[in-house]
Amino acid sequence: MGFATEILFVLMLALLVLGPKRLHTALAHLARAKAELENATHRLKSQLAAELDAAPGTGKSDCSYESAGHCELCPTPESAPQSREPAEELLIGS
Repeated sequence: MGFATEILFVLMLALLVLGPKRLHTALAHLARAKAELENATHRLKSQLAAELDAAPGTGKSDCSYESAGHCELCPTPESAPQSREPAEELLIGS
């Protein structure tokens, strides 16, 4: 049974239970609720993005890919803080 067949079955069942006039108003309420949910989701995403852009960065990252520059969310190796010693100094210093 495909997805379209299931939707058709549910709509036919709703038509039998609610009738044509009440089904029309129920579908209108459902469409309005869906639109409100999409608007609320869009507002929440934009508010979260604005707050993340405004948040001060600490300059620290827990990403293990930061030093290799593989993570899209992490800063590039050129813009990453230089708090680590180069590998040559670690080998010579030990």
